[in-house]
Amino acid sequence: MERDVPAGARRSAPPAADLPVLAYLREQLAGTLRPGQRTHMRYPTAISRLLGFEIVAVGPGTASLRVAADAERHGNQQGTVHGGFLVELADAAIGTACSTLTAPGESFTGIDLRATFLRPVWAGELLARARPTHTGRTISHYTCDITREDGKPVATVTSAIMALRGDRATGR
Repeated sequence: MERDVPAGARRSAPPAADLPVLAYLREQLAGTLRPGQRTHMRYPTAISRLLGFEIVAVGPGTASLRVAADAERHGNQQGTVHGGFLVELADAAIGTACSTLTAPGESFTGIDLRATFLRPVWAGELLARARPTHTGRTISHYTCDITREDGKPVATVTSAIMALRGDRATGR
């Protein structure tokens, strides 16, 4: 039964439907995301907020993230940006790229992650570009290249991702 609404009162808009991840992120990047619009995944992720990662581009199966890195904040005992920080940046880019292909009721998990470090970083903007190298029904493979401000490569990270559906996706 519908409640009577007093004259002059506004009805609240119905809850916004979930957008596909790719559409949500594109709206977010364009600055056109409207209040109440959402997707079935969490953006920005808690770890990305904590570490200062910013999504700067997305496409079907692709994502680019950037961060201002500084060895004073993200450094190791040698005084360079920690390799674990670089791997987390790549993992966030790969996860974002994979999520653009993930439908509501589905999820995914990384089952392998490998990093090759190419040169050190002391400070500056880093850009991580993730893309699929093979997209399968259950297992997909991604690569992420991280570059410094001068365009020189810092690291290449690869990952195998397993799609989760049905009960396996519940709660993830």
